[in-house]
Amino acid sequence: MCSGIGWRGSPPPRVPPTDTLPFAEAARSYQGEYVMAPDDTLAGLCDALVAQNAESLRLVDTCDLDAAVPVPRNVPWFPEDVDAWSVRWVILHVVGELARHAGHADIIRETIDGATMYELIAARENWQPQPWLTPWRSSDTT
Repeated sequence: MCSGIGWRGSPPPRVPPTDTLPFAEAARSYQGEYVMAPDDTLAGLCDALVAQNAESLRLVDTCDLDAAVPVPRNVPWFPEDVDAWSVRWVILHVVGELARHAGHADIIRETIDGATMYELIAARENWQPQPWLTPWRSSDTT
């Protein structure tokens, strides 16, 4: 069992409470977590990153890697047919996500036309548009 926070801040093994916000509002709030606020400073964000990294490493050292982490419900990108992932799976998933985003230089890519990896993957996989996701399309008409 982990003594601390789980993935996205929920203490395992409890299921996170269902968000009562309308989905569009919840999505905007979630996306807002990835934007610098007017009162954020680079030093403050770097300090927060160092602190979060230390906490993450502590949790990796103290967690039962086979403990179940409940899959959040009512989130369209999480599977409905999976009740929980192991802590080990979550750690490997987070490491993969960090590697993918650092390797792709997402912040540079997103400044070009605002597309994130979600829209790019949806375009690459030919997904149909969803209320929460529109596949990327080039605005270049030449």
